[in-house]
Amino acid sequence: MTDADRDDDTATGPLPVAGPTSENAQEKTASVLDQMGGPMGFVYSTVPVVVFATANAFLSLPVTIAVSVGVAVLLTAFRLVRGERFASAIGGLVGVGVAAGIVAWTGSAKDFFAIGIWVALAGFVVTAASVLARRPLTGVIWNALHGNKHAWRADRPSLRAHDIATLAAAAVFGARFAVQQWLYVIDTTGGLAVARVAMGTPLTILAALVVVWAFRRTSKRLLTRS
Repeated sequence: MTDADRDDDTATGPLPVAGPTSENAQEKTASVLDQMGGPMGFVYSTVPVVVFATANAFLSLPVTIAVSVGVAVLLTAFRLVRGERFASAIGGLVGVGVAAGIVAWTGSAKDFFAIGIWVALAGFVVTAASVLARRPLTGVIWNALHGNKHAWRADRPSLRAHDIATLAAAAVFGARFAVQQWLYVIDTTGGLAVARVAMGTPLTILAALVVVWAFRRTSKRLLTRS
């Protein structure tokens, strides 16, 4: 093997990872997932949506709002009793409360989903713009978790991995906005509920898998260089 070949392998090949460093990276990734409420957090977030859509089909709007908020309160209490983080448990209740407040203000059941639609649009704009700016958001987050001290954008395989991961997130946000905005325009509350559930946990898991892959790839390549 020539010296040039050795240099090329050093530039593009995966680097060995020390045990403690790899474990440290995995702990930080797990910490991020914990802040999101863990896998069950996504399940809890869908229950008030299903309850709202079901109640709206049979009950008056004020009663539907009360039932949805009541279920959200019970879920929050259940999560706190189970020992979940306060911020994770209360986040769902705040979201339902704000959505219910908008519905009470506008008098339109479909507005229960308005915040989620605009959040999806904002997420798409931010993630897509970060890729166009050559600073994919998942890479920025990975670097922030590791002290903002790694030249991850100079490592082409790492940059490429985060381009893919951030584009995956952008695709999820964009799909959610496109589908749910269309359902919002044609005024189908039931359809919005189905779309929220179907495009919630399943798509989030798919995008999260890609992000975790990008995080691990970058950690394997860069953490031992510091």
